[in-house]
Amino acid sequence: MPSPFAPAALIGESFVGAGANAAHTNVVIGRKGGPVETAWATALATPSAGHVPFMTVLRPSVPVRPLTLFVNKAAAEGELHQRATWGSAQAGLAQGVADAVSDGLVPAAEADDVLIIAAVWVDPAVDDLDASFRNQRAAAYGAVRAAVTATPTVQDVLAAAEHGPANPFYTPTAEVLAR
Repeated sequence: MPSPFAPAALIGESFVGAGANAAHTNVVIGRKGGPVETAWATALATPSAGHVPFMTVLRPSVPVRPLTLFVNKAAAEGELHQRATWGSAQAGLAQGVADAVSDGLVPAAEADDVLIIAAVWVDPAVDDLDASFRNQRAAAYGAVRAAVTATPTVQDVLAAAEHGPANPFYTPTAEVLAR
């Protein structure tokens, strides 16, 4: 009998922190044998310059469960940004996913049958690996939570739209928002 968890695909997003050490994570969660598995395998097999998807591990030779593909949104540039991308952010993603399983957001009994694709932003100006880890751990957990709880709801989005869009990189003025 099919599980009600991750019937085809669940999608979530989370942004945690501020400045150069903030983490922005998007996840797609789906069952093996479905479209998420096809996307997961295709992404792993077709890296592009600066963007090399890889399996997220808790430790070398211990991939997190559900198997999670780390897809970097920013090409790793410079020694510290590379250490943050392949080190602290990857470790934060692994721990955030493990926390989600530990807390029951992803049922442990389903973890071997589910795959996660995580698109992860690590700012090239990152300057604190510990902050990068903490923020990515929280963003990973938040993105998984958003995916499995289907939040925000349409009503949440419409309520937020009443105040206009805003993000760490741009907030339009009232003049720009006027129709």
